[in-house]
Amino acid sequence: MSETTVGGPVEIKAVPVRHPGRWVATLVVLVLLAMLVHSLLTNPNFGWDVVFRYFTFRSILVGLSHTVLLTVLCMAIGVVGGVILAVMRLSPNPVLTSVSWLYIWFFRGTPLLVQILFWGYIGALFETVGFGVPFGPEFVTFKTQSLISVFLAAVLGLALNEAAYMAEIVRAGILSIDAGQTEAAQSVGMSRLLTMRRIVLPQAMRVIIPPTGNEFINMLKTSSLAFAIGYQELFLASRNFGSRTLAVMEALIVATILYLVLTTIFSIFQYYIERHFSRGSSRQMPDTPVQRAWKHLTTFRHGTGSGARL
Repeated sequence: MSETTVGGPVEIKAVPVRHPGRWVATLVVLVLLAMLVHSLLTNPNFGWDVVFRYFTFRSILVGLSHTVLLTVLCMAIGVVGGVILAVMRLSPNPVLTSVSWLYIWFFRGTPLLVQILFWGYIGALFETVGFGVPFGPEFVTFKTQSLISVFLAAVLGLALNEAAYMAEIVRAGILSIDAGQTEAAQSVGMSRLLTMRRIVLPQAMRVIIPPTGNEFINMLKTSSLAFAIGYQELFLASRNFGSRTLAVMEALIVATILYLVLTTIFSIFQYYIERHFSRGSSRQMPDTPVQRAWKHLTTFRHGTGSGARL
């Protein structure tokens, strides 16, 4: 930029705007981080040598595998149930709509821990489960407590609760699609179910995937509530192991690190799934974390700025 004077144009020197507050905040954050790292490395009570040994113990690894199995299975059931409930909620049939609303109202309105305990001790309410004619004779009868194991009770508690939350996520995704597309599909003879499967749901996935990924990560952590009925997942396995070895805090640190590792892995998967379904919504795909890291390593920016601030 320049100004015109009697002697000719005079060049204006661009001076970058200074932000002292940012530097002060950065310095405070760095000092706090340094104090945290120093405490983690120098405090002998953390017992890092013991922590690193515990990662390979069989009971910890078994609890880890149970947590992953419970998370994947419950989320799969929850997603399928959520889609069914969402379609029922949007159905013109008042009975289906009412049943779906009541289901969502009940399972979102009661604590998850209570639901897990209910399924764990359901044998106290129903001693037997029979199959036969409704309101008539039963042909086959089973003991409820032997039929519903601890694992099945944990799956029922977590999956049925998750279905209620997934129903609202799926419903929001379906409602985000323009109704004109549904009308156009039905005008060419497509059924309501086919329209939902071929037209609406593929586009709604861009809205559904991000909160579903968050629900998956949340399920990974809330699966620890299964300890209340004695299911040997990661938290209960680490707690029992710590009680046996008298290294309670070290075992909890192991569980914390493993939860963080699993959350990080699933977050990476979530990123690539979101990136896959974002195709068609943007002209240029966002960079992957590897591509962004490579750009930061190979790109060097110099200079204090080319624009003047007046």
